[in-house]
This record gives sequence, C-alpha cells and structure tokens, in this order.
Amino acid sequence: MDLNFNDFQKQDVSFDINKLQEAYKEILRIRDFSGPDGISNFGAISLTQIPGDPESIKGHKARGVFWTKPDGSGKEVIRDEKINEAAYSEFIDEYKHTYFKEVFDTLSSRYKLGRVRILLKQPRSTLSWHRDPEPRLHIPIITNPGSIMVIDNVAKHLPADGSVWITNNTKYHNAFNGGEENRIHLVACVLEHKFN
Repeated sequence: MDLNFNDFQKQDVSFDINKLQEAYKEILRIRDFSGPDGISNFGAISLTQIPGDPESIKGHKARGVFWTKPDGSGKEVIRDEKINEAAYSEFIDEYKHTYFKEVFDTLSSRYKLGRVRILLKQPRSTLSWHRDPEPRLHIPIITNPGSIMVIDNVAKHLPADGSVWITNNTKYHNAFNGGEENRIHLVACVLEHKFN
C-alpha cells in the first residue's frame, strides 16, 4: 500500500502557540461553540463572515457542504448547504482585539481563504467519513496524542506547536479525538490550492 503523506503539507509559516491558546480563551469569553440544530459532535466558532451579514455564519452555514457514504451501499450522498467560500472575507469585529486577527492577516496575505473557524472535536468522538469541496488549512491549538486525522488510508497526528498544515480534504477523510480533552483547531478553507 502506498501511504501518501503528501495529503498533509506543513507550511513554511508558524505562529506563537501560547498566544493562540490565550486568544482561544478570549474568544470563549465572548462566544460558545454552536452548530446546526440536531447535529451532534460538531462545534464551530466562525471568525469570518460575509461582509455585513451575521446570518452567514449561523446554522448549517457553520458547517457547509460535504459528501459522504453513510452506509454499506457505498453510494455517495451530498449533505448540508453549498457555501460561497470566497465571500467570507470580513473578520468579525468582536474578535479583532485577539491574536487571531494577526493570524488571519498573515494567512490572508499568503493564501486565498474562505471561511475561517475554530472547530471543536469533543473527547472520544469522530467526524463522518466524508470529502469537502476544497483543502483545509489547520492550526492545532489544543490537541492530544489520540487526536488523529485520516485521509484515505493515512493517519497523522498534527501537534499543537504553532505549525500550519494544509490537508487534502477533497479526498475522503475524517478526524477523531481519542483523548479526554477537547481538540481545538483553527481551520480555514483554502481556495486555489493544488495538491501534486
């Protein structure tokens, strides 16, 4: 079997992990994690929105469209709402005083970004086996050795050390948290990024 670690690409930019963790605590003083009604094991805090449109980050727009194979038939189905990722260009005012604004400005100067969110994966939980429309940029903020991302048949732990990764979420993948604390990543949709 050919293990393709190229689907996890460490970038040549990094951030201060202590400042990231402090900014996360500041955000939690302002906002709790939310997700679409009736959807368990998914929590998001959006850092960007469509300019002037706070409704653009609510409900199913916090999650966005994906494809999955929910049962043994192997038939692919589409879930949730299509999102115009390029429209999510406004950093939310409430969070501009945090280190995340500096992170957003740095990343925006290097990449064409869609939505930028802080995503929660609760202890002993997993995402569905699914694929997304575009790659994702990950900055782990809080993690543990049992927090693993799987793309195709390759499993990798992304450490919380300030590193920035781009993952090939256009392939089938999931993430699970086998630890006993929340896994927290800053996750951005990356537009126009090509994998070899």
